[in-house]
Amino acid sequence: MSRFEHTETALIHGGISIDERTGAVNVPIYQTSTYKQDGLGKMRGYEYSRTGNPTREALESLIAELEGGHKGFAFGSGMAAITAVLSLLHSGDRVLISSNVYGGTFRVLDKVFDHFSINYTIADTTDLSVYESQITSDVKAVIIESPANPLMTVTDIRAVAEVSHKHGLLVIVDNTFMTPYLQKPLELGADIVVHSATKYLGGHSDVVAGLAVVNSEDLAQKIAFIQNSTGGVLGPFDSFLLIRGIKTLAVRMDRHVYNAGKAAEFLTAHKAVKNVYYPGLESSQGFEINSRQAKNGGVMISFELHENYDIRRFFESLELVSLAESLGGVESLVCHPATMTHASIPADIRKKVGITDGLIRLSVGIEQIDDILADLSQAIEKSEIK
Repeated sequence: MSRFEHTETALIHGGISIDERTGAVNVPIYQTSTYKQDGLGKMRGYEYSRTGNPTREALESLIAELEGGHKGFAFGSGMAAITAVLSLLHSGDRVLISSNVYGGTFRVLDKVFDHFSINYTIADTTDLSVYESQITSDVKAVIIESPANPLMTVTDIRAVAEVSHKHGLLVIVDNTFMTPYLQKPLELGADIVVHSATKYLGGHSDVVAGLAVVNSEDLAQKIAFIQNSTGGVLGPFDSFLLIRGIKTLAVRMDRHVYNAGKAAEFLTAHKAVKNVYYPGLESSQGFEINSRQAKNGGVMISFELHENYDIRRFFESLELVSLAESLGGVESLVCHPATMTHASIPADIRKKVGITDGLIRLSVGIEQIDDILADLSQAIEKSEIK
C-alpha cells in the first residue's frame, strides 16, 4: 500500500525518492556495472548491476508502491517483462489470453514459448461463462488487457480474477493503457501487473522499458530469480528517465484524458466515421464495468472510416499527428494495427476478433485539442473517395 493518500503525491514521493547518502532529491544515476566489496562476503548491498542497481531499485520500489504491490521489477522492455512473467510457466502449461491483445504478447507465445510446449488459447474474458468454460486442467494462467489493444474491449478484472482463482490460475493484467493513476489491477484481484513503461509511464517517447509488480513474496522471489538469471534488466540511465517521467504522470494523463474525450466526441459525430471504440463513451462496450474499475475511459481510441474513405490517404494527409508505432507520448500518434502493432497475428485470427484492415488506432497527445481535431478533420476530408 502507498504511504500517501493521493496517487498524485505518491507519483512524486513514492518508493525510494531521495538519495540517503547525499540528500539529493533525485536518485542519482548509478552508472556502474560492479561494486567494490570490503572483503569476502562483505558487500554494501550490491554486487553486480544485473542483480541490483540503486537507480533501478528506486524505480522498482516506486512502481510497487503505485500499484499497491509487494515488489516491483524493471526490465529492458515491456516484452522483456512479459517474457519474465511467462517464464513462471512450465512445459505442458496453457495460458488464456484476451481475445484482442497486443501483437507482441501473441507473438512471443505463438513463436517462442511454443518451442517449450507452453500453449495458449484465445479467450473471451468479457463473458464469464464462456471464459470459465475454456479453463481446462492444463490452464495455469490468464493474461488480461483492459481496455484491450486495439479494440478497447473492457474485461471485468475482479470477476475474472475470482473465477480464475477458483481454478488456481495466476491472473496477469497488462495495465499499460491505464497506468496505476487510472486503474489498480492488484486491488481488483490480479496477482501480477505488467507495463510497457515505454508508453504513458515514460511519457516522452524517449525510453524503452518494462515493469512488473507482484502481490506476494513467493512470486517476488520467483520473478527476482528469473530477472537475475535471464538478465533482461533496465539500465540505470533509463531507470532515471522513467522515474522522471512518472513524476509528471498525473498532470499528463489528466490532459491526455481530456483531449481523448473531446476526440472521441468529434469522431462519433463525424459523418465519415463508421465505428468508434473508446470506453469513455456511455455507448461503448463495457462502459459501466470500466467506470467501476478505472478512474475514467483512458486515452486510447480506435475508429473505422466508412468504405468511401481511403485510410492510406488519411494517414498520408496527417500533418500534426504522426503515423508511428507505440503510444503514450506527449505527441499524438496513429497506427494501423493490421499492418503494424498486430501484424504478427494471422489475418484469419485478426478478422475473427474484429481487428479489421480499416481499423485506425489513435493515441491522443497533450497538444491543444483544437489543433488535434483540425488535423484529423482535414485528413479525413482529403481521404474521401469522390
